[in-house]
Amino acid sequence: MDRSRHDNRSDQWRKRTGAWRRRAILLASVPKRVVVITVAAIAALITQFVMQHGDQVTKLSRPKLLGASPAPIAGVASVIDGDTIEIHGQRIRFNGIDAPESGQYCDDAKGFEYPCGRRSNEALDTFLAALRPVACTFVDWDRYGRFVGDCQRADGTSVAAWMVEHGQALDWPRYSHGAYAAQQAKAKAAKVGLRAGAFQAPWDWRAAHADGAAPSSQPLGIIGRKLVAQSGYSCEPRLTCKQIGSCDEAQCRRT
Repeated sequence: MDRSRHDNRSDQWRKRTGAWRRRAILLASVPKRVVVITVAAIAALITQFVMQHGDQVTKLSRPKLLGASPAPIAGVASVIDGDTIEIHGQRIRFNGIDAPESGQYCDDAKGFEYPCGRRSNEALDTFLAALRPVACTFVDWDRYGRFVGDCQRADGTSVAAWMVEHGQALDWPRYSHGAYAAQQAKAKAAKVGLRAGAFQAPWDWRAAHADGAAPSSQPLGIIGRKLVAQSGYSCEPRLTCKQIGSCDEAQCRRT
């Protein structure tokens, strides 16, 4: 009986060994070109997955890389744009709101174009400068590695809520879940800031200008001095490129 069991085990071992050898021979016979193509295909699938689900992947990995819950940050803030500041070298994105981009233009109550992005920046800078410092508590990391937080001025006023209520930014339901809907309704009723005229939501504007092209409401060469002056900038001499805020203004300067 023991001898029979031993023979059976030996047969099984030989069968397994033979199977392993056949697999090894089969793999060795596969052309290297096929192996390279297979690996490249797998890499392409992984890349496609990351591109399609980048936000989820970033959200999962970012806390591990940068720390899940950093300490609150407080100090004198430098304004980057209407929804982003910098304190002690740390970029901070306001949670739940979106302000016009620095290069974005909107229409005022009379239908004239004005630099709403820069106007938003200036409003935020004035508001923060009136009462320092600013304190921000951590909410999350965004896809660019920025600290996303809830920020208050020294008097306890929510910076995000103030920006929305004064029409300098929009409630961003995708992230706020309507947290600033009441402030947005007040701005709309009072027709202040962006709500005084027509504008494109910043997230839509970014999508439309993803290639980095400057916005332009009219073809170059047909803007007159009078219209340009009414739209929020003048045709007085500009000495440097930094003093010219748009392609339309540059064209006006040439005329």
